[in-house]
Amino acid sequence: MRVSTSLRYWLLQSGDGFLLPLVVLAFFWQLGTPALFDLDEGAFSAATWEMLQRGDFITTFLNGEPRFDKPILIYWAQALSVWLFGLHEWTLRLPSALAASTWVMATYYFAKPRLPHRSALMAALMVATSAAIVLIGRAATADALLNMLIVLSLFDIWRYWEKPTRMVLFRVFFWLGLGFLCKGPVAVAIPLVVSGFLFIGTGQWKSWLKTVFNPYGLVVFLAVALPWYVLEYQAQGQAFIDGFFFKHNVSRFSDTMEGHGGHWWYYALVLPFIIMPFAGLLGQLARRVGKETDIFERFLWFWFLAVFVLFSFSNTQLPHYLLYGITPLLLLLAKHCGENPNRWLAVMPAILLAGVLLFLPELLSNAVAKNPEAYLQGLLEQSQKVTGMYYRVAAGVYLAALVLLLLWPRVQNFWRLVGVALLQTVFLTSVLIPVIAYTQQTPVKEAARFAQRYLSANDQRVGSTVVMDGVNMPSFTVYREALTPRRSPEVGEYVFSKAGALQPVENYMVVFEQGGIVLARRMW
Repeated sequence: MRVSTSLRYWLLQSGDGFLLPLVVLAFFWQLGTPALFDLDEGAFSAATWEMLQRGDFITTFLNGEPRFDKPILIYWAQALSVWLFGLHEWTLRLPSALAASTWVMATYYFAKPRLPHRSALMAALMVATSAAIVLIGRAATADALLNMLIVLSLFDIWRYWEKPTRMVLFRVFFWLGLGFLCKGPVAVAIPLVVSGFLFIGTGQWKSWLKTVFNPYGLVVFLAVALPWYVLEYQAQGQAFIDGFFFKHNVSRFSDTMEGHGGHWWYYALVLPFIIMPFAGLLGQLARRVGKETDIFERFLWFWFLAVFVLFSFSNTQLPHYLLYGITPLLLLLAKHCGENPNRWLAVMPAILLAGVLLFLPELLSNAVAKNPEAYLQGLLEQSQKVTGMYYRVAAGVYLAALVLLLLWPRVQNFWRLVGVALLQTVFLTSVLIPVIAYTQQTPVKEAARFAQRYLSANDQRVGSTVVMDGVNMPSFTVYREALTPRRSPEVGEYVFSKAGALQPVENYMVVFEQGGIVLARRMW
């Protein structure tokens, strides 16, 4: 009893000491175990590898073609990590893990003077263990870095509203400059809209205009963001303007891109999964709607709702867009539900999802049984290698532990929620993510490594060409450490593709096949 009491005291009073192992578990544990996920991780990683090969740190390329999807900041961060520690999965993901960890710590230190200590600790725990944040904090993409910068800028905007100082103002413009260098206009638009609500809503519209157009602040912003944009325009001209600003910014909102269309209710549907295991607390928070709130709560609500509404009416919808506004929602949940959450709402959502995951092998089999596509059949065969006894036992233990947390008597509901968050994070990072990666991405990695060995041993033509056709998995380029153009193969060339995609089959000699992935040579 004395040991458990001391442990609880340490967890509550030493937030820093508790959060350090938490971020290690959420973002660093087994960071390099899963293979890179396609499409996004593969594309960012391949572009970073190509940047280092070319020695061009202004324009990013993907398999020899300019890539205007994102600005330069995440590529610089990943390139630095790879240059320091070598080309590995964990080095490509390290910048995101560090950014997500900073996001968690920033939330704690922002909440600490404004919420009860237990609520501040719960807010940081929610940020560290919400399912979608765990995923992007372990992904070699720009999302964790962007969210960190949006959070830092809005936290400092609130601090500046509370007590204006030049240093805080300069920090705001510095974060905005880095955000513009990481993602572009959205990193400035969201803080601009939310800050407008905060200042104008409190009758300080003149102060807001003076702040937005502060010449010293604008100098800081331009000094951070402008040089790369100028250099990139000089290097690529109008193609950069058309590709980045019009296609990947304006068109993402006005048009449906890459099949990621949706409906106005899309984010209401995905929100519970994004913040799992805290989805049940949304019902508890909803009871406060309509009750009197202070300006701090209104600031948090507007921040969340501005993002929610904006992207609900975007014609391109992806789940991680909502993360731009998740931090204020988690702060609200922590403030009103974290100290004494409803017992059933705290645990049951995770139990229900764990019950579904327990039967994941059967769900996959039933889904693929209705689709005879060779690639999907190969994926199913690959998944069966890792969804046997080990997976079933791990999922069963996870479910049993959650049920025990729900039913165990004389446990404060605060600690039940902490336990659920930790259990979910352990299962995600140690079981579910590695299983999905082995199923989907290990065949790609093995095909790339096989191509390295096979071509050097069996093909006398130095630099024999390998192309990618019928599939877009740029992690193949990273693992093979060679450019892989996307086009149809010519006679004598090798092609990386999906099973069943190469037609007519008699024109190809398959040299590698695994998990629905093939490497073949076009014979005629």
